Amino acid sequence: MKKIVLLSIMLLCVFAMTLPVAAEEKSSDNSKANLAKGADSAILLERDTGKLLFDKNAHEKLPPASMTKIMTLLLIMEQLEKGSLKLDETVRVSERAASMGGSQIFLEAGEEMTVNDLLKGIAIASGNDASVAMAERVAGSEEEFVSLMNKKVKELKLKDTKFQNTTGLPADDHYSTAYDMAIIAKELLKYESITNYTSVYEDYLRKGQENEFWLVNTNKLVRFYPGVDGLKTGFTNEAKYCLTATAEKDGMRVIAVVMGAKTTKERNASVSEMLDYAFNKFQTNKLFKKGDVITTLRLTKAEKKKNDVVASESISTLHAKGDSVDSITTEVKMKQDLVLPIKKGDHVGTLIVKDGDKVLSESQLTVKDTIEKASYYTLMKRSLQKLVKFD
Repeated sequence: MKKIVLLSIMLLCVFAMTLPVAAEEKSSDNSKANLAKGADSAILLERDTGKLLFDKNAHEKLPPASMTKIMTLLLIMEQLEKGSLKLDETVRVSERAASMGGSQIFLEAGEEMTVNDLLKGIAIASGNDASVAMAERVAGSEEEFVSLMNKKVKELKLKDTKFQNTTGLPADDHYSTAYDMAIIAKELLKYESITNYTSVYEDYLRKGQENEFWLVNTNKLVRFYPGVDGLKTGFTNEAKYCLTATAEKDGMRVIAVVMGAKTTKERNASVSEMLDYAFNKFQTNKLFKKGDVITTLRLTKAEKKKNDVVASESISTLHAKGDSVDSITTEVKMKQDLVLPIKKGDHVGTLIVKDGDKVLSESQLTVKDTIEKASYYTLMKRSLQKLVKFD
């Protein structure tokens, strides 16, 4: 009996000794979550590597409100990159686009505005009318553009996002997550010129005309947090206050997303805290900028034999401040099934970044310029040159 009592006491002591440890671990997790205490969901990641620095309920499906326009902007920037859309091109505004409610730049049916100004209207003032006008220009209708948005969602391998419109206005079955919004923002930021729009605090449309319109950025952090240069706010009664923000400091760019904050003050405070955390704890080592030449592609049946292969995005490694970067290496793997012509922007290979044997990241490589098939004249000329050399 004494042995049983003694054993029971010992077990109680062991159990009591484990309690402070469990409480300590829980407290540590909670202190991390306190970075976004004013939000239902949040995430923080470094742009170049895509490495997650912090998250809170990051995969919870929630209405994204006007953060939807990050995808709208992404598809527009893709068209600009391809050359199928020009900044100085004018777009005629339809009655449907002009009738959009919510935040708007007060477009009139039949009015013509340049792509450049419509981009300002979307990126700075979150214009729903500008978003629909651009969607109709790119895809013919908003419905077709939404199909392209959801197709892009699949291309990015996102599982928790579905769009019903280009604007983020309330709609059934229109949802996303903090994680998915961060990945869409990461993709958008490949087009570095987008921050020429999203970083502007104020500007004008139709300047000097009777219907001049003052644009004021809905993201106040572009003015009040050094380094913030985008991206997109959002608000509806259901979504509450949302923000996908990006900032760059000392060559490191991070993305912070907050969803479901009760006030703009809580939203901005949560994002600011996450940005402080990132810049205080981490640093990046820049390996390549977007457009840097990585290797040369030699194709005997192309119009040009030698063609530059370039980085499709900024490529870096991420480290805790003070860590060594001496063991970082890179490796290029080219695709073997390339078929001419190869368009500018097409995926032709992969740059693999390693730390020893550990793969840190993989980034797509593309060609600097479109590679056309060699003409009959070019092929004949090369054949003759070979004959002359042979003789």
